This record gives sequence, structure tokens and C-alpha cells, in this order.
Amino acid sequence: MPTNSGHTTAIRATRVIGTNVYNTTGEKIGEIEDVMLDKSADGIMFAVVGFGGFLGIGEKYHAVPWSMLDYDTNNDGYVVPFTRPQLEQAPTHTIKELTENDGRKARDLSVSYYKAA
Repeated sequence: MPTNSGHTTAIRATRVIGTNVYNTTGEKIGEIEDVMLDKSADGIMFAVVGFGGFLGIGEKYHAVPWSMLDYDTNNDGYVVPFTRPQLEQAPTHTIKELTENDGRKARDLSVSYYKAA
């Protein structure tokens, strides 16, 4: 089944990592640092969006539900339906925290915060 914008549903993780993330006004708000997979359910748990910092120092990581990202060919990146202030106020994690408790805590916090289905 294609995404909302009609793109294919299959993509290699290596093509996703490093892709810019924009809000609906076209402002770059981060980039995809990683993708967390749920091995037991054969699905994507969330995208790890890096935000802030410089050369990896001081960068914050946000677990963003995969369903919230939509690829936009005009921006050559993903678009999310929230603002920079909403992302700044979202739960942040270290890379280690993203995988604690099999990633469920980070996933559940992000689903709750972003009100994702």
C-alpha cells in the first residue's frame, strides 16, 4: 500500500538514514539518524530524528512514529505535521535510552506525545 503521497512502501534503511525532516511550512527541523525496528512484529517502531547540536555534540534524539512521516519529492525529505517548538518540547532520548525496554518506552512516549495512531 502506498504512502499518503503515493510513494512506494518499500525502501532500504540506508536510503532513509540521513534524510532531512521538514515541517509543513518547509522549515528543516532535523534529519533521520536511524530507524528502530520491532523484530518480533516485523515492523518499524519509530524513526530517530536528530535535532540541534553541532557535529553530533549536544544533539537531541526524538522517537517519531513512522506513520507521522510522509516523503515529499519537492523537498527530497520527510515532512511531519508539527512545528519546531513542538519538536523542541517532545520527549528526548539518548541513543542508549531509545533501545531500553526493547524500545517500548520511547515508542509509547512518542505515540502519546504526537497523538499517533
